[in-house]
Amino acid sequence: MWTSCALRATLSWAPRGRRAHSALAQLRGILEEELEGIRGAGTWKSERVITSRQGPRIHVEGVSGGILNFCANNYLGLCSHPEVIQAGLQALEEFGAGLSSVRFICGTQSIHKDLEAKIARFHQREDAILYPSCFDANAGLFEALLTPEDAVLSDELNHASIIDGIRLCKAHKYRYRHLDMADLEAKLQEAQKHRLRLVATDGAFSMDGDIAPLQEICLLASRYGALVFVDECHATGFLGATGRFRSKMEAAGFTISGANHPICPVMLGDARLASCMADDMLKRGIFVIGFSYPVVPKGKARIRVQISAVHSEEDIDRCVDAFVEKEAEATQKGREEPGRRACYLGKAGTKEEVAIGHSRGTAQVPLGRGGALKEKREK
Repeated sequence: MWTSCALRATLSWAPRGRRAHSALAQLRGILEEELEGIRGAGTWKSERVITSRQGPRIHVEGVSGGILNFCANNYLGLCSHPEVIQAGLQALEEFGAGLSSVRFICGTQSIHKDLEAKIARFHQREDAILYPSCFDANAGLFEALLTPEDAVLSDELNHASIIDGIRLCKAHKYRYRHLDMADLEAKLQEAQKHRLRLVATDGAFSMDGDIAPLQEICLLASRYGALVFVDECHATGFLGATGRFRSKMEAAGFTISGANHPICPVMLGDARLASCMADDMLKRGIFVIGFSYPVVPKGKARIRVQISAVHSEEDIDRCVDAFVEKEAEATQKGREEPGRRACYLGKAGTKEEVAIGHSRGTAQVPLGRGGALKEKREK
């Protein structure tokens, strides 16, 4: 009897198993096609494995020698500072390595309250709430504050975490042109019919290196009875002059976005060009990353260079020289093949060429091994 019952159970599950296998195979096919399209577009992201502590000089798996890191958010150079490390060790010794729960159950310790009080004093506010990351903070804010009766007005180039946080709430959504105060005012006038109005902006825009005109934003918000939300993730405590790097790069013919911020995006336009140029810079001892859609708008791919307080003038000169050398190499290639400059991707012993016109930022990119190029839908 038990044997017959087991057999009937096996037979009854067999069609479901086949359907599940078929669904999995279908999913695999869809994903492989999507991934092939990403590779063809030059937007495939590979991890680079760092084998040392963070700092201006790092070691990268598979690359011999030291590498200069020019793509970290380590603006003040404190991530490996001896005093910071010692404070971390003392906290581990006193409070342990885990919270064992979320904050509102049994995960709040005295160090959390102490830090929140210090942050509140620094920002001259009544109180502060700690989140594991700024991304989490932005995901948790808008839905908690705003209802379908309210409106949120967002700069069009706000960070993805702000955009995702706004999507979670049911407030009416307005998007104003980047740093355009006339357009913001027009949107505020349009949003007067709503109960609450919240203007959301990055303080410093991490992909572009430019800075929001907060005084003008706050004046407009006051005039139209709106609140202001500012993401200061790339601004608090370290804004300062970075003109030396920018001036040398611009003198070499590169287009550098932003101003007066440690973030210095080198604008290239084409995604594949940004990716393979970043790979080539690593071979020259410079760690930078290419950014392309959907992280930045289509056609505005770039390499984001970030300056740290612990970079020496010699470090910055070496970074600039590497960019200039790469440009000279591409120009020489253009002389050898008129009308073309080239960037080579060394994959599996082959070279895939990206042909670019003489005007920086324009490109003719081959379609990839999978045939027609597939692009993800705009946000």
